[in-house]
Amino acid sequence: MTDREQSGPDTQRRYWRANLKLMGLLLAIWFTVSFGFGILLAEPLNQFRFFGFKLGFWWAQQGSIYVFVILIFVYAAAMRRLDRKFGVGDRGPDD
Repeated sequence: MTDREQSGPDTQRRYWRANLKLMGLLLAIWFTVSFGFGILLAEPLNQFRFFGFKLGFWWAQQGSIYVFVILIFVYAAAMRRLDRKFGVGDRGPDD
């Protein structure tokens, strides 16, 4: 019997719901940072300078990429926690 069979359908549903909630939150942050700051708010942000560049330009070219990379690490860490919490994952019982 596998871990998924032992955990039951209710646990699987809660795990999937938590996974979707996490992904939705991170995608909303990514959308806000890339589209909101990089496009919609570029002009107001350009009133400020950051490392010698207009902030709106810098944010669209560099800042959103940094946030995206940070979100990748946040997702990996959060999924590791979720996997442990719900007893799922790709590691064997001896790992």
